[in-house]
Amino acid sequence: MNGWTGSILLVDLDRGETGVLRPDRALYAKFLGGRGLAGHFLRPKATLAWDDPETPLLVFTGPLNGTASPTPGRATIMSRSPLTPATACSSVGGRLGRELKNAGWDGLIITGKSARPVGLEIRDREARLVDASMLAGLTTGRIFDRLTASEPKASLAATGPAAENGVLFASIAVDRHHAAGRSGLGLTMAAKGLKYLLILGTGRTEVHDPAMLKQARQDILRLTAASPVLMGGLGLSRYGTPALYDLMHSRRMMPTDNFRHTRFEAAARLNAHALVQRFRPKAAGCAGCHIRCKRVDESGRSLPEFESLSHFTALIGNDDLDAAVAANELCNEYGMDAISAGATLACLLEITGEEVSGARILELLRDTALGRGLGADLGRGSRRLAEYMGWPEKSMSVKGLELPAYDPRGAYGMALALAVATRGGCHLAAYPVSHEILRKPVATDRFSFSGKARMIKIAEDMNAAVDSLPACKFTFFAAGLEEYAKAYTAVTGEPSSAQDLLLAGERVYYNERIMNALNGLTIKDDDLPVRFFEDDGDSGGGVSVKALDRDEFLDARERYCRVRGLDEHGRPTGQTAQRLGLEWND
Repeated sequence: MNGWTGSILLVDLDRGETGVLRPDRALYAKFLGGRGLAGHFLRPKATLAWDDPETPLLVFTGPLNGTASPTPGRATIMSRSPLTPATACSSVGGRLGRELKNAGWDGLIITGKSARPVGLEIRDREARLVDASMLAGLTTGRIFDRLTASEPKASLAATGPAAENGVLFASIAVDRHHAAGRSGLGLTMAAKGLKYLLILGTGRTEVHDPAMLKQARQDILRLTAASPVLMGGLGLSRYGTPALYDLMHSRRMMPTDNFRHTRFEAAARLNAHALVQRFRPKAAGCAGCHIRCKRVDESGRSLPEFESLSHFTALIGNDDLDAAVAANELCNEYGMDAISAGATLACLLEITGEEVSGARILELLRDTALGRGLGADLGRGSRRLAEYMGWPEKSMSVKGLELPAYDPRGAYGMALALAVATRGGCHLAAYPVSHEILRKPVATDRFSFSGKARMIKIAEDMNAAVDSLPACKFTFFAAGLEEYAKAYTAVTGEPSSAQDLLLAGERVYYNERIMNALNGLTIKDDDLPVRFFEDDGDSGGGVSVKALDRDEFLDARERYCRVRGLDEHGRPTGQTAQRLGLEWND
């Protein structure tokens, strides 16, 4: 096959054995790859506990991995979440997707549990399990130093001390500067006794029509080059994702003091420009990416993304930039999701009223990763922490997943998107910031729910397709599914339009709704914390940020259910499932 290898590696950690699965071509066309195929293979086990040995850990590439298509460097890691009742799914950058594809595999299905820590090493078509006991307790940086010294071109994914100590939002560090961060996938991986995954591929992805792919690539690069948001002097290629910091602050939607406020007075001293002046960063990025939105300092240390920078400053009331950068690095080294770590810390600070110094922030985060003292409670996530301390309303989360750095009172499409996202409080499921704040592809009124239900549904479908191809969501500030459909057809030989990809994305997303329904999630779980309906945000500068109107939100959510093809309880219907070629008895 072109685009796909036709082979999926099966790994049984109980027996220490591997095998090969060769799906029918029709399955590839139905789910594309990446997130779509991972969800397909997770669904039969979707009701198992996250730490059940038979619950698979899935790592999948897509047809565009390893090709000249722009931004093809991402991969999907999926399983059950220890933090939430939903599926855990992460689109992760770096070289993981490319190396797995070049090694001859469309994906990995890892089941069972090893009695001792092991590493899975894949070199082309050869896979072996090796003892990893000597890596116990090491930070991710030391693991990378040790394992990639002799094979610097290999991709490496590893867990750190946080996963070993049971932190529910533990992450998987990938190629030093990237992470599968949200939902606790690091703990899921650790529960299997799998310490690391090392992959080195020397093959290549066969392309159906190289000339057509070259033209599609040129079209996408031309569009992104003309985008101020992506390639402009103040855009992501210049400053990385912290370029959004001033924008969120000026729009009065920067979460501050655990979402009690929407503006942080010290923001001007903590923005992307301040990072440049203080740390002189260098650009980095995923394999094959021309945008290069990652930033590292001169020592090679990862600098915070926008969400991490915002949560380790405004959300916890910290105006010390060095402390924020150190907190982000600590999360990377110990293997913790920075968004959940910052939000859980903010929840604690609101409950206790403590004002923290930079040293205290680092102390609490280190104790969290190591499961010491109060850190053991912080490692359970904000929802469990708040319930344990008697203040459940202080957890700013949806379905147990902590909210990112966008206050929903400042953008109503974002409010709806955060509520209905399948994995919980996730901004990337639909990313309405694109049209509500960045005004791409079209501007919409951010203080209105009008039309947002359909916009969110279409954006969810599009992003599910993007994660399955794969490509980077940032590219879609400029290009669209029309250009990527051309790239997909050129690579695979499967005739496809933008609408075909959108339909595949709808199938991928609806399959995730089905898995959530199988685990008891209903419309009641598609909701926001009460704070956003009772308390106003900070107004000023010609911007008025009011509490969300509860009735308007519920009406928008009802309309979303209708356009998504759900019943009045937010559950999938047999009619929609049948239309999408999915099995479901409602």
